[in-house]
Amino acid sequence: MPESTPAIPVRGPAAAVPLEALLSRHFGFSRFNPGQREPIETILNGGDAVVVMPTGSGKSLCYQLPALALDGITLVISPLISLMKDQVDSMTERGIPATCLNSSISMEETAARIDALRRGTTRIVYVAPERFRNARFQALLGELKVSLVAIDESHCISQWGHDFRPDYLRLGSMIQALPHARIMALTATATPAVRDDIVKQLGLGQGNRPVPRVFVCGFKRENLRLVVEPCRSHAAKLERIRRILSSFPTGIIYCSTRKQVERVGKLLGELKIKHMVYHAGLPDNQRTLAQDRFMKGEVPVVVATNAFGMGVDRSDLRFVIHWDIPGSIEAYYQEVGRAGRDGALSHCELLYNYADVSTQQFFLDGSNPDPKLVLSLWEEVRAILTQQSQTCSLEEWGEQVIATDNKVTVHTCMGLFDRAGLIERTVEPGNRCYTTSLVKDGDPARLRALLPAIEEKRLRDQKKLDIMVGYVHAHQCRHRFIMDYFGEIAPRTSTCGHCDVCGFSNTVPPRPPTETEWLILQKFMSCVGRLNGRFGRTTLLAFATASPDPAITKHGLAQTPAYGILREEPKAYLQSLFDALVKAEALTLGAAPDHPASLTPYGREVAWRRETIALSWPTRTVHAAPARAPEPVRRTAGRKEPKPRRAVPASEDRALSAQEDRIYDELKNWRREEAALNEVPGFTIFSNRTLKAIVLSRPDSLAAMEKVHGVGPAKLEAYGNTILKLLDRFPT
Repeated sequence: MPESTPAIPVRGPAAAVPLEALLSRHFGFSRFNPGQREPIETILNGGDAVVVMPTGSGKSLCYQLPALALDGITLVISPLISLMKDQVDSMTERGIPATCLNSSISMEETAARIDALRRGTTRIVYVAPERFRNARFQALLGELKVSLVAIDESHCISQWGHDFRPDYLRLGSMIQALPHARIMALTATATPAVRDDIVKQLGLGQGNRPVPRVFVCGFKRENLRLVVEPCRSHAAKLERIRRILSSFPTGIIYCSTRKQVERVGKLLGELKIKHMVYHAGLPDNQRTLAQDRFMKGEVPVVVATNAFGMGVDRSDLRFVIHWDIPGSIEAYYQEVGRAGRDGALSHCELLYNYADVSTQQFFLDGSNPDPKLVLSLWEEVRAILTQQSQTCSLEEWGEQVIATDNKVTVHTCMGLFDRAGLIERTVEPGNRCYTTSLVKDGDPARLRALLPAIEEKRLRDQKKLDIMVGYVHAHQCRHRFIMDYFGEIAPRTSTCGHCDVCGFSNTVPPRPPTETEWLILQKFMSCVGRLNGRFGRTTLLAFATASPDPAITKHGLAQTPAYGILREEPKAYLQSLFDALVKAEALTLGAAPDHPASLTPYGREVAWRRETIALSWPTRTVHAAPARAPEPVRRTAGRKEPKPRRAVPASEDRALSAQEDRIYDELKNWRREEAALNEVPGFTIFSNRTLKAIVLSRPDSLAAMEKVHGVGPAKLEAYGNTILKLLDRFPT
């Protein structure tokens, strides 16, 4: 591959960029998730990074935001066409110029997209790792200013990983040919050994490349309830599913095999549970339909193999159930991580029967075949291809050979033959077939050289399965077990309150405030500041809500700015918020008897929003406000009376009122129609969380709507006026 044109100084930092401004302008967020800022800054400062963050923690932003700050193109290697399309659609909706190159695109359209890359009008381009087989694409990279290479699902490059893919091995030489580009390798699941192998295979820290920084974050997701339930029969598993769905209606049921998916789907049908099935054996159009209907919210439950995974970015999944035990902790946590991406409580349950382990053992044997079987199968494949090239799927190859009836083994061996340079495979556009040809000068010695590694990989995979079984039987906190496995430091507390081993706590896990909660928080802390450390909780709450209190009359506090600023909020809610702020050391209490409250230095920074804060937010229940006498009003001559402020909901977690439910349904119907019109998934327009935030905050202007979580300038321009008109149909 020819060397690329330098897009940036070899190791120099990028120009100073206001990261929060980019985050707000293009993504509609006011703050970074934990673990996002550090790898972004590493890239912008000219370094390389390995980022390990579980599903739902915001890995994509770690390369998407730098792509907007760097001068040049960001190249993203992604393994699935559907995943590329969803990402490109999402960024296009945000006004970010992105595209993809893959086998589903016509030659004319591919040429147009390449021309846009050459002209610099596209900032991000997604490609599959197979694209690096193409010499013309390698030459194209030499013409472009590639400033960042982001390798998604980077565990696929490591044979220590749970989803090794030979095409990823070409990426090391590609990186060598792009010495001026920064590199970010991202994955949701990588143990310390896999991380080390990723660094080695990509050549990071070698030659003139800096030693990469490794970031591991987010494996303790307290909104996920982790449960293992022993089940002696299918009937017991089905009963557990029925009970789970009564409380958590939306999610995924994972099965190990296609046959099991069909069987479980039939059982759910008998229970009149609306669902769809998904596995790799279905025709492409059926799989696309299943995923689209699920992502649009038309179907609440999907029963699937692990083929239903990457690209599933629905934020409101309330459960993930495993009908069978997965083959590794990596696979398990990647799948349960698809639940609760909106931060709300979600249930993850593994229905365990020891007999199911034999299914994973079958897959393990197929993925790590005996060396004698590999050589025997090669002789069969060589004899077939000597006669003529074959255009067929891997399934059909499994029907042709007689050395084994394990189709997983056939799949594995064909990959080995390709990697050894004995065969050449070309993907046929529009279907799942390969055209496989014999390489005339292929050397079988290269295949034999690969065989010792198969036994080594078998031992590693067997250990992973043993650890997975150990997780099932563990007597320690399940969250701590997972954090220890992935190498993230786990807090050594006695119980987590979020797994079946520790028991379940009613305590709400701490989290940063939503945009709505920030407004209430700042108003509340303004009340504390106005009272200047003179009064305790009782008077403070009465002051904030304009409630009767002797101290307010005695000291004339009704004339103080901020009086009654939270009169719409339930007092019990504000009491809990007060206690949470004291616990977080944002407020400090003086001596008895009144324990006057005042802001700490940290609390002042939070009040100005120069610091963030994580609280166990109380749930807010809205009641009709009782009628009361008008409050005294301070008038200023010559000024109009201010319009009464709309009540601002304090928590996105509370239940919606009947009218709010109608508005929410109207917004979802509008989103569904808009998504169908533009042929994109609904979540790329607005997530359910954002729609609910719109309902709760009821913005009455574009300026107010821009402050809602998930509404950035691009979406505000595209949809703002439409939503305001829709809201106007519902009187306040």
